[in-house]
This record gives sequence, structure tokens and C-alpha cells, in this order.
Amino acid sequence: MRRTATFLIGLLALPVFAACGGGGGDDAGGLSGTIQIDGSSTVFPVSQAMAEEFQIANPGVRVTVGVSGTGGGFQKFCNGETAISNASRPISDSERERCVAEGVEPIELTVAWDGLTVVVHPTNDWATCMTVEELRRVWQPGSTIRSWSEIRDGWPDAPLVLYGADTDSGTFDYFTEAIVGEEDASRADYTASADDNVLVLGVSGDPGALGYFGYAYYEQNRDKLKVVEIDGGNGCVAPTRPAVEDGSYTPLSRPLFIYVRSDALERPEVRAFVEFYLDSGEALVPETGYVPLGAADYEEQRARLGA
Repeated sequence: MRRTATFLIGLLALPVFAACGGGGGDDAGGLSGTIQIDGSSTVFPVSQAMAEEFQIANPGVRVTVGVSGTGGGFQKFCNGETAISNASRPISDSERERCVAEGVEPIELTVAWDGLTVVVHPTNDWATCMTVEELRRVWQPGSTIRSWSEIRDGWPDAPLVLYGADTDSGTFDYFTEAIVGEEDASRADYTASADDNVLVLGVSGDPGALGYFGYAYYEQNRDKLKVVEIDGGNGCVAPTRPAVEDGSYTPLSRPLFIYVRSDALERPEVRAFVEFYLDSGEALVPETGYVPLGAADYEEQRARLGA
């Protein structure tokens, strides 16, 4: 995650964060404790970067960040095992009801934007752009497409091997709804994982591969992967920062979230960390490969936290 660059940014920014009350200046007062975070592998790089920088400013606090997928993260969150849950989709009604039943009040905070990215092996010189309809035919339940030639005339009669998020992942939920048209509707015969690094390894080692995951994992592995532009009806568009920001990378631009337990905010170290997270977004989110919110949007999230 370009930790050297992130580290330097954190060092330069520490006085600013302390002056803004982001939690760094409170360490003189003895902030301590452990903050447990789990959930989305997509949001993991952002929370991990925030945790590393926060701990530099607050060495008495230990922040652990796990990966169990958005759905798995919400299970732990509602069970009271974590203070913060990473999520690449909004919490569902059933998950929220379960949290409430357990006495957990989740506070939703948007922290970044992602361009969910479709990738192929770097030797693939034909699938430079795919339409949403082509992706739908590949991924819909019951699809019998097994060869690239079955997707588009002129493409080679080469085996098609699919890689994607598992069913506990918010990325799976978002991709199926955006591409197939129905959440959780997908063919089952593909290599699935909640760990995007596993998917990167699979696609980069398979000339017939087609996969999808968060943009940050493509950004980290540009030398091993090739991005596929998406035609959502207005021509081929790559998942660049401007395209994600202006919405032209459609329908795979999406917000990324963290959810915080309202009772956990009563702990000084948790509140300080979340404030630090929002104060640091514009500086640190780009270093993780994602697109930060605008200043006004982060201010809106701080207002939600305060309320």
C-alpha cells in the first residue's frame, strides 16, 4: 500500500491532525486501548492505512483490522465482537434488525469511492472493453458460456475461467445487482474468495481469466493484470479517478463505508480514531488506490458522527 509514502504523509500531517482534534493530540493525555475492525476486503486497505497512521500518533492504542467480507464483518459487529465494520455496500435491513436486537446501534459513515474493476490476464489482447450486457450473459445464473468466443464474434476459442468475490462479500452483492440486475444472482462455477489478493493471484496466473474486485487491488498489481474498460451505454470507460468522481464509470462506481457502534464511540480512543479517519481521508485515501470524498462530503460525515 505504498506504506513509505503513507508514512511520510502521516508524519507531515500529525501537527494538523492534533490541532483539529483528530485524536493525535490526545495521546499526551494517555489514549490507550484496542480497537477491533473487521469486514470488507475492499475497504481493508483504507482502514489499515488509517490504523497505521493513527498508531504512530497514538502509540498507546492498538488497532487491528481483519478481513471476513462485508457480510461476515456485520455478523461480528452485531455480535459485539468489533467496534467498527468495513463495508463495500450499505447494511441490509435484516443485518440492521439483527444489530438492533443485540442492542447495537450502527452509525454509517461514507469514507471513499471505488471503481469496481474488471480484469484479465496481461496477455489478453482482445477483451479491452466489454459491455454490461456481455458481462451479464457471462455471470448470470445458469450461464453456459465457457469460451471467450461465445462472448463476442471474433474473440478466440479459448477457455474462459472466472474469478470473483464470494457470497459474503459486499463486492459480490454490488456486482451482481449492477451487472446481472439482481443482488446475489450469479452463476456458481467460478473461483470465489473474500480475499482480493487470492483473486489477483488467480487472474494473474491464468491466461483465460476474467475477474473483478476493488480498484485498489488492480492499482497495486498493474504489472500483473490488465484492466477491461466498461461500456455502460455511453462508450468504453476505464475506472479512473475522474470517471469515478463524475459518475461516467457506470454502473461500477460505488461508495465505501465504515459502520461504528454508537456505544463504542463513548470510548475516547474509538472516537479519536473515527475522527482521525474522517480528517485524514483526503490525504490518505488516494494512497490506497481509491478516490476520496470531497471536503464538503467529509464535513457532512463529521456532522453525522457528531449527531
